[in-house]
Order: sequence, then structure tokens, then C-alpha cells
Amino acid sequence: MSDESKNKQNEQSGPRQPILAAFQFLTRFPVRAELDFTPELLRRSVRYYPLVGAAVGLSVWAAAVLSAWLLPPLPAAVLALIVWVWVTGGLHLDGWMDTADGLLSYRPREKMLEIMKDSRVGAMGVLACVLLLMLKASLLASLLQGGVWQTGAALLTAPVWSRWFMTRAMRLWPNARQGEGLAGQFRGLGARDARGATAWAIVLTAAALLPAVLLIVLLAMLPATDALSQTAALPGTEAAHRGRIEPALAELLLYACLHPVLAWAAGTRAARWMSAKLGGLTGDTYGALNEGLEAALLLLAVLIFR
Repeated sequence: MSDESKNKQNEQSGPRQPILAAFQFLTRFPVRAELDFTPELLRRSVRYYPLVGAAVGLSVWAAAVLSAWLLPPLPAAVLALIVWVWVTGGLHLDGWMDTADGLLSYRPREKMLEIMKDSRVGAMGVLACVLLLMLKASLLASLLQGGVWQTGAALLTAPVWSRWFMTRAMRLWPNARQGEGLAGQFRGLGARDARGATAWAIVLTAAALLPAVLLIVLLAMLPATDALSQTAALPGTEAAHRGRIEPALAELLLYACLHPVLAWAAGTRAARWMSAKLGGLTGDTYGALNEGLEAALLLLAVLIFR
């Protein structure tokens, strides 16, 4: 083997390659690396999907906060959603539309898979896309009305756990196309990579929510007058008096406990239904699961933080 070939092989097997592959594959972030997307590299990159979700959520949160300083909640939410779609390149949204076209056609399994493989989008896909984007925009607007920390808690965690469930789906459900297509590239995903994704999801959630918890606890320890003056400058707590601080902490802790459970329960139910219809899952259904779970987790945040 030549020195050039050895160097290339070492680059592909380096510790940073799976992280770069995850970001390059799932987003439009400017990752400057020449990667050979082999099945092995794709499988190794899966553990970093929650990290990609955190970066996506942080970008959308920043866009939402900046837009909300200048605009009312609804147009600010729409602009944040545009950033969301752009950052992800519409990758998962395309899977959502293709899955809707196939599953809502009520055809036999083989015909459903054929419809999903077609690059053209049908009426059901368009309707599903429009309704999903409307739902996400309305949920973002509601969160922006609540405050910065409520919006951040949702946006910094929903994309993390939706992508976490993608890794679970890759491991637990069979490939509907018998090794063909994108899903076939992840065949044989190891338990170690799946556990790695879970560990990343937990750590990133703690990193996202712990500062807000500490802030609320700190405000609860301050005299009432000091707390009032500080909460006026911190839209995340939105407390008009000290009695609002304890409920804010309870809401945040409730969301921290419930949103992983919702991601697991709703994702499992949806994946089982899709697998029963298609005889397994496909790359499109992975994207559809991600989009649906993001919306479900945002809805949970609105219900808790309203």
C-alpha cells in the first residue's frame, strides 16, 4: 500500500471523521472534509446524531431570538423555521413527504415502496409538508410568546431526541428494501454506537437545561425585590413575582423528564406502524420519524410552558 493510500485510510478512520460525517450528511454546515461515505463510516457517525441535533437547535434558537427582537412572534417563528429547513437542507422533510405519499396511498406494500422511491412529490406529500410546517410555525410562535428560555429549552432538546430515536430505529427495525437504499447503509449498526447516541442525548440535554434550572433556583434564593428586578431582564422566567419562580422550575423539570419518554413512546408507536405497513423501515421513514418527533416535542413544550 502506498504512503498516499495509507494517509487517506488513516484520515478516514480518525476519531474526528464520524463527527464530520454526521454533520456533512445531515446538515448544510460548512464542514470542509473530503469523506468517503462508506457504510462503516456512516454507522460510526450515528452516535453523533444528537450532537448534530443540538447544533441545529442552537442555530434555530439564535435565529428565533434575533427575529423576535424585531418582529412579532408569528413572523419571527416563520423566519426561524426557514433557517431550520435551510440548515438541514430539507433532508428529513423530503423523507416526511415521500413517506406520506407512500403510506397514505393505501396501496400494497410493493407499490408503497415504489411510490416512496419516486423523486416526484405527490398530493399527499405536499399536504403533509404544508400541515407540518404550519404546525411547527405555530408552536414556535407560542414558545416565543412565553420567553427566551422556554423557546431555548424546546429547541435545544427536541432536535436532539428526535435524532436519537433515528439511531434507535436504525438498530431495532429491519430494512424494508432488503439491504437496498439508504437504510441498507446502516445495516448492522452496533449496540455501542446506539449507546453512544443515548449518552450524547443525555449529556446535551443536561447542558441545555441545567443553566436554566440554576438560574431559576438562584432567583428563588434572592429577596423578592432583587428577583423582580432580575426577572424583568430575563424573559425566560417571565415572573411577575417570586411565586412564579417555583412553578417555572417545576415546568422545566417536568419537561426534562417527559420529553425523552415522549420521544421513545411516540417514536416506537410510529416506527411499529410504519414497519407493519412496509415490512421494515427505509431512509425516508427515518426522516419522517425525525420530523414528526420534532413537532411532537415542540407541542409538549407548549403544553407545559404555556
